[in-house]
Amino acid sequence: MKKLVLSAFLLIGLAFSSNAQDRKNAIGLRLGDNDGFGGEVSYQRSLSTKNRLEFDLGWRNTDYYDAIKLAGLYQWVWNIEGGFNWYAGVGGGLGTWEFNDDLPPWAKGNDDSGTFLFIAGDIGIEYNFDFPLQLSLDFRPEVYFGDDYREDNFGPDIALGVRYRF
Repeated sequence: MKKLVLSAFLLIGLAFSSNAQDRKNAIGLRLGDNDGFGGEVSYQRSLSTKNRLEFDLGWRNTDYYDAIKLAGLYQWVWNIEGGFNWYAGVGGGLGTWEFNDDLPPWAKGNDDSGTFLFIAGDIGIEYNFDFPLQLSLDFRPEVYFGDDYREDNFGPDIALGVRYRF
């Protein structure tokens, strides 16, 4: 227990001692509807002060429906004032889904599965605190291709991002 507490204090001290301009990475959660996926694990990597990459991994695991989705986006970032930025981006991704109605083998069910590709846009606003925390709110429309993942092939997504910058 003592080692865990000491390690936590060392990690927090290291995080606060690092310079904000040197933080090129951010990792955390992107929490939204995301077309049924709910939360995603989100990673950002700055390429410069005006550009970055974002990768998000979402999954869903319920009694009847399992899915996984990976998104990659290229984003342009513009500073508003202080820690406030707004950003826009484009990208895409892929995923797989499986529906299982859990009926006995002799019953005719609606079991189905497939894979899909998608293209996405992204626009949002974020705030980078003086300590290594980033909060963001964004809108990501997605257009899907393949295996009847959605009937209308369009999925709007609004999400709140909470990330640790390092």
